[in-house]
Amino acid sequence: MRRVSVVAGEHPVAPAPVRPAVALPVGVRDVLPDEWEQREHLRSRLTQLLAAWGYRGVELPALEYADPAHPQSQQAFKLIDSGGEVLALRSEYTTALGRLVQTHFPTGPFPLRLQYGGRLWLRTQTSELGRLREFSQVGAELVGVTGVRADTELLALADAALREVGVQAQLEVGFPGFVDAILEDAGLPAPARDALHDAIDRKSGADLDLLAERAGLGHSTTRILHTLTELYGGPEVLNEADTLARGGRAREAVKHLRGVHEAAQAAGLELLFDLGVSRRYGYYTGLTFRAYAPGLNQAVLGGGRYALPGGVPGAGFALGLERLASALPAGIPPQPETVLALDFAAAAAARAAGLRAELAWTDDHEELRRSAEARGVRRWVQGSDLQDVTPANPEASL
Repeated sequence: MRRVSVVAGEHPVAPAPVRPAVALPVGVRDVLPDEWEQREHLRSRLTQLLAAWGYRGVELPALEYADPAHPQSQQAFKLIDSGGEVLALRSEYTTALGRLVQTHFPTGPFPLRLQYGGRLWLRTQTSELGRLREFSQVGAELVGVTGVRADTELLALADAALREVGVQAQLEVGFPGFVDAILEDAGLPAPARDALHDAIDRKSGADLDLLAERAGLGHSTTRILHTLTELYGGPEVLNEADTLARGGRAREAVKHLRGVHEAAQAAGLELLFDLGVSRRYGYYTGLTFRAYAPGLNQAVLGGGRYALPGGVPGAGFALGLERLASALPAGIPPQPETVLALDFAAAAAARAAGLRAELAWTDDHEELRRSAEARGVRRWVQGSDLQDVTPANPEASL
């Protein structure tokens, strides 16, 4: 038995749990070649599309100063550097992009069209596919302009991005400020509105009833709250929203959404509206949108309008590469055939023909045949004429 010596006045310290040498922390994982190729395919196609729309790339550091006011402060990984400063791993992009704009483009020239891509890290994550704590995004931001045209540009770009990578998904548009305006018009103070935002976004009728009772709301007001959770569908939803809009803020929100709908139709874009979307109300200042692919209960794309430090308007969206990869149809991206080249000339000719060519590492044809069969390589080539050699009978053409 192992002895644990204890100094007077001290408590024994339990030994650290023994972990297998191959273990990984919860929420992270290895990415194997097939998935890596899918993700790089997505990243490449998206980056090229965004560039074609005028969105230029920036790179943002993975380390930033920890800030209690950061929207993900409670979920961010924090560490202390050699000078005692508390740092945080990047947990979302919009705040980092706001710092970049404020530092390098404080006066524009606007509009700025920027794109980014990379890893994000969160201490706790329940909303990402597979509850990942390390995941990848590609995104676009339109900074310095606002209005119907700017919002419609981003919606059209989001739709084009999904089509570019072959993911069928439906864009759903919300406006959290509309929900808040309805609650304000009902005479609810800010603290009561904050609690109701979450219940409305989750479409929880039971929680709405409970919160309405606590706030002393009448039957008619409670009925309006339930109506908000059901404002989902095509442009007809905007007609229903008109009947609820009493104050100026609510009417302006509906007017803006009508303008976006008309501009989207002119661009050949069909939208669904979810006017019960109310999450992160304090973060977004206008229109928000998400896209859902069949078979996935999490959005593959999300974004909206916000204000950067100093009041500079911005709007953008991000696509989760892990979620997009899980929504890709089978066979995307198409993989070229891999062949085994017996010399450098064969390898060069095969690659010029659009094949993947691996160089033989030995002259032992039997060893090469066994390796090729194990990895599913069907053809060998030798010389610049690309003569095939079947693994089943390698000596036939050698």
